[in-house]
Amino acid sequence: MAKTPAQPKPAENTAPKQSKPIAGPSRKKGRHWGLLLYFVILVVLPIAAAVWYLNTKAVDQYASTVAFTVRSEDVSSATDLLGGLGSTFSGSTSTDTDILYEFIRSQPLVAAVDERVDLKSIYSPPHETDPIFGLNPDSTIEEMTDYWQRMVRVSYDASSGLMELRVLAFNPEDATTLAQVIFEESSAMINDLSAIAREDATRYAREDLDLALERLKGAREALTSFRIANEIVDPSADIQGQVGLVNTLQAQLAEALIELDLLTSSTRAGDPRLVQTEKRVEVIEERIRQERRKFGVGSAVDDSGYATTIAEFERLAVDREFAEQAYGLALAAFDSARAEANRQSRYLAAYIEPTMAEKSEFPQRLLMIFIVALFSFLIWSIGSLAYYALRDRR
Repeated sequence: MAKTPAQPKPAENTAPKQSKPIAGPSRKKGRHWGLLLYFVILVVLPIAAAVWYLNTKAVDQYASTVAFTVRSEDVSSATDLLGGLGSTFSGSTSTDTDILYEFIRSQPLVAAVDERVDLKSIYSPPHETDPIFGLNPDSTIEEMTDYWQRMVRVSYDASSGLMELRVLAFNPEDATTLAQVIFEESSAMINDLSAIAREDATRYAREDLDLALERLKGAREALTSFRIANEIVDPSADIQGQVGLVNTLQAQLAEALIELDLLTSSTRAGDPRLVQTEKRVEVIEERIRQERRKFGVGSAVDDSGYATTIAEFERLAVDREFAEQAYGLALAAFDSARAEANRQSRYLAAYIEPTMAEKSEFPQRLLMIFIVALFSFLIWSIGSLAYYALRDRR
């Protein structure tokens, strides 16, 4: 039986099926209009307000620049090596420039400058038309200090110690005047610091010198009082005179004894010459005993022994000599300390004198408008993202 041929299978339809749309066409909803409204409020209006204020209300400002550094005439010596090592390992990091930086931004400087140039008369006139950049005439010293830190910008390089100031004012003359006054007040402050340092360096040496001087005065006054009381200028010279007198008497005694021996051998007892010579010998011996007694038991002035007088004089002389040596050492130490302090004196050196502006460079209107636009757009963007993030979580 013959087989019938197999019928071919119908071809399958391989054409892709048409997919249905996942979402319908977008339509503007209330939240879209809300975001647009907030964009206008948070972005467009601040930018427009900034453009209007900066171009119609803001008063032109002029800048004066002054730059300086603290210099020290410190002459190093060989004995400063250990001092340099000590400063290297010291824990103190404060320098004169750090102090000066804080001083320029401080309230005392604002008060000093205001006393010299009247800051309110310089910064207050534009306040009626420009309340943002002008100074309120009724501001307190604290408000003036905050305003001062806005108008006086300090650039400080701690590694090199260079400091540059940019002083703003509403006319170039006031800006230059303020820069000059700041430099003068800063220079006075550095001079005061230098004077304090010199005083500290020489204070102990001066105290030692004053003490040595008082001791020297006391020693000299005591020696003078001793001389007046004993009516002796120099006991050593007086003793030499007494010794000379005793020597003379001894020579006369020797002559008298020789004469007595000659008379004894050539005359008989009872001879007047022999009696006179014996009397003369006795007188000379008694005088020698009296002169020698002065050195141990009696004084020609007040019956005090010469030994006691000489001992007192030598004690006073030694005290005076010691006081003179101590005074000389103290004076040398004071001169050395003062010279060392003078070699370490500091002063303010300006490498840029206060400049005079020819055109207004502040406020920087384009930069400020850009900053307002940037921050406004960032605020709006962050707010929009936060809104959609919260919406998607519900």
